[in-house]
Amino acid sequence: MAEGCMMALRYGMVFFNLLFWLGGCGILGVGVWLSVTQGNFATLSSSLPSLSAANLLIAVGTIIMVIGCLGCVGAVKESRPLLLTFFILLLLIFFLEILSIMLFFIYQDEIDHYAQRDLKKGLQLFGTEGNVGLTNAWMIVQTDFRCCGVTNHTDWFEVYNASRVPDSCCLEYSDNCGLDNPGTWWTAPCYERVKDWLNENLVALWIFALCTALTQVLGLVFSMTMFCQAVKVETFYA
Repeated sequence: MAEGCMMALRYGMVFFNLLFWLGGCGILGVGVWLSVTQGNFATLSSSLPSLSAANLLIAVGTIIMVIGCLGCVGAVKESRPLLLTFFILLLLIFFLEILSIMLFFIYQDEIDHYAQRDLKKGLQLFGTEGNVGLTNAWMIVQTDFRCCGVTNHTDWFEVYNASRVPDSCCLEYSDNCGLDNPGTWWTAPCYERVKDWLNENLVALWIFALCTALTQVLGLVFSMTMFCQAVKVETFYA
């Protein structure tokens, strides 16, 4: 009976980690694809130029693949060191996620203030040499969200030292339309537009977060149960 339970647990652990690993492969693949096809699309932040969507997906996908591989191999070989390593890494990531969420809600106002200040600082790099990625990112955000500037379209006045905005702020895009009458520009702040979009999709984000947390908890339970069973078996035959 115990041997049958151990076998079922092993297969469950292998299946779980195979899905985990495949998910990591998918995320890594999307990150590489974005990096290759959208190489000029970078971050909006001037302080964190490497914090692009492609780089984040590559990093997350790689971490998931490594952890999934550890769990899968550990389950197949019933290796206590691999199972324990998998458990510790997954537990560490789980705690870091909880800590990040707590800090976000505690310091939400400070984060808002810092993010707006950093984004405004990044506007100064718009259209400058070596900042094609940041320039493209702002153009895409303003076009897709129908907004202009960080907190107001007048944020661009300080960049150009004139009453003008990028052409991506125009209601109807055309070359040099940012020099036209302000009545032809989007006036909604991009920062608030993005926040509104996140709030509108808050339920989907929480469902994703809960599914992720449940997956991690199952991984922790499976790995520790297998580790304990492996210890018992080794002690029994010792």
